[in-house]
Amino acid sequence: MTSTLDAREFQGRLERLDALLREAERFADPAVQTRVREIVQVILDLHGFGLERLLEHVTETGDNGRAVLDACTQDDIVAGLLLLHGLHPLDLEARLHQALEGVRPYLHSHGGNVELLSVQDGIVRLRLQGSCHSCPSSAVTMQQTVEEAIYGKAPEVTAIEVEGMAEDSLTAENGRARVALPMV
Repeated sequence: MTSTLDAREFQGRLERLDALLREAERFADPAVQTRVREIVQVILDLHGFGLERLLEHVTETGDNGRAVLDACTQDDIVAGLLLLHGLHPLDLEARLHQALEGVRPYLHSHGGNVELLSVQDGIVRLRLQGSCHSCPSSAVTMQQTVEEAIYGKAPEVTAIEVEGMAEDSLTAENGRARVALPMV
């Protein structure tokens, strides 16, 4: 089955929804603002209930259902919807490992690697390894690649602390750089 909606189109629709909601927040009438928020929440709740039931049916089918669920977690659009509704089957740490595994081939091609040190209170601590972290431009590229991967799989992360970044690439303190990620 081929999807007619790719990730770029999906992102565009999310941005359009965000713009419409921001526009509704500018309505002068507070009752209208409240009603718009209520409508959006009811729609989200309905979709969440439906997705939850769908996941229950999928998991009841055993190994085949687990394979379908694994495929869903690999699809950025479906995984994003599952995260939005608090239904993603993988916990934060598992999604972080998944994100880092996805960027390792790129990092290895540049002589680097990344290690997950800890996750606490929404802050992810990483260590960049390898020869490419000594070059500021490579370090920034590595950092951006890792950030994008983490943000894509774990939007609830509030910050990333990176050990091993070149001093010139970011404002660093004690060999570590703190990089804030935007919240969704």
